[in-house]
Amino acid sequence: VAYNPWDFIRGEVELWRYGDPAVGQPRTFSQSSPWAWVDVSQLQAAAPLHPVAVECQEAQVVVRVHRDLFGTGRLVRAVELSLGSAACPPAHWSPAETTTVTFMAGLHECGSTLRVTPDALVYSISLNYKPVSGGNPVIVRSSPATVPVECHYPRRDNVSSNGVKPTWAPFHSTLSSQEKLPYSLRLMNDDWSAERVSTVFQLGEVLHLQAGVSTENHVPLRLFVDNCVATLTPDRSSSPQYAFIDFSGCLVDGQLDDATSTFISPRPRQDVLQFAVDAFKFAGDSSSLIYITCHLKVSLVDQAPDPLNKACSFNKASNLWAPVEGTRDVCSCCEMRNCGLAGSSRRLHTPSRWQGGRARRELPSEPDPLVEEADVVVGPLFIHSWQDHLVQRIPSEG
Repeated sequence: VAYNPWDFIRGEVELWRYGDPAVGQPRTFSQSSPWAWVDVSQLQAAAPLHPVAVECQEAQVVVRVHRDLFGTGRLVRAVELSLGSAACPPAHWSPAETTTVTFMAGLHECGSTLRVTPDALVYSISLNYKPVSGGNPVIVRSSPATVPVECHYPRRDNVSSNGVKPTWAPFHSTLSSQEKLPYSLRLMNDDWSAERVSTVFQLGEVLHLQAGVSTENHVPLRLFVDNCVATLTPDRSSSPQYAFIDFSGCLVDGQLDDATSTFISPRPRQDVLQFAVDAFKFAGDSSSLIYITCHLKVSLVDQAPDPLNKACSFNKASNLWAPVEGTRDVCSCCEMRNCGLAGSSRRLHTPSRWQGGRARRELPSEPDPLVEEADVVVGPLFIHSWQDHLVQRIPSEG
């Protein structure tokens, strides 16, 4: 179907929603959903069919291009189209696909650029059309064109869609429901007085992280950080990864020569645990971002810390491990890097929620619906280098 070039206003910039590329309707603004911005001012194509449709997915951008790019009825060839400054070729093209060319690229691939605004992460890339000579080098029948494309990801909201997996994780995440303890992990400012607004750091700065759990309507509980893993995506199992807290509460990052990472002692409250970690980034990664996923759990306040429920920091002055609370021997397994099987921490035997002003469990053998452990995520954090004189820390994969 040919576009009518006379129906298109030259210089117009259209906003198109990131969902079904066939919809071809202006995007409805939302502060909580990822959305695509497409500048088709170099084209003369017109509605109802839009020549370029963009879908902003969790880790990649999908660009679908109608071969009738200029609305003239002349179909461009796939070899004349590329994506980004790296000139990435189409991902899908076959003789049977006669009207559409599809590009798929990671958010940091094909020469895309990242811009951080107060409200969003903006990934920019361009669709390039470079016509191939028709055989006579003296004449041309079409002109090159560039279509700028942007994917906007909100910084302060969860993103969800019926057809797309959540794309953006907020600065902190909280797990809560009627039968789950509401765990949280928050990025704090340097004096711990409030939650940090910015997630942009320079190497050499310190990340102040605060784990917490709400114990309202429960017996007093003590919070522990079982492990924390840094990754390039919200998926804690992705690679590369760096476990800076491991072995049921050992802050192993503090053993490195260039680190001062430590748990903060004493705690502000038993249901809160604070720790400071020197900023780092993955070697060779151009995105400069990390996600941090921590596995949190609780024990009864009157339960003494043990090798599976502890918070241990390495003291370089004494060359020894020291616990936030409990006896020093609970940290001895940190040096051996073997503190028992993961997930084998003692189960709580806590009363159910308050009933009639008192906590009661009618049957001791009744299964406890309380969820005592959870993974929480903070990120992405942007860790940038100073100038070239600053040496980057290189975390190991683990």
